[in-house]
Amino acid sequence: VQLQASGGGLVQAGGSLRLSCAASVSGRDFSTYTIGWFRQALGNEREFVATTSKSGGTIYYADSVRGRFTISRDNAKNMVYLQMDSLKPEDTAVYYCAAPEARLVSKFSRHYEYWGQGTLVTVSS
Repeated sequence: VQLQASGGGLVQAGGSLRLSCAASVSGRDFSTYTIGWFRQALGNEREFVATTSKSGGTIYYADSVRGRFTISRDNAKNMVYLQMDSLKPEDTAVYYCAAPEARLVSKFSRHYEYWGQGTLVTVSS
């Protein structure tokens, strides 16, 4: 599976952005993949943000974004979205979507083999 994240940009604190992750698949249906979002701020390690199971029935969020971010997917369009509301300056990072080869739902980046190129989100105070 190939992934491409988009939708990043500059927004003021308290604002909203919606990130999109477009998937291109071969040999396996997109609806069988877990898709996760991770982010990496300058000088920091990559951290988990949110993940959704293949059907959307199991969703996990990082404590830092729960209640402000919403992950969703449209399997008919091979798309996953991350709606980000009430953004804070500490949300500034490059955001990546990723998928594991295994059929599992995980918060750990080491379980994800496929990564998109990332999209930069900058939240100004």
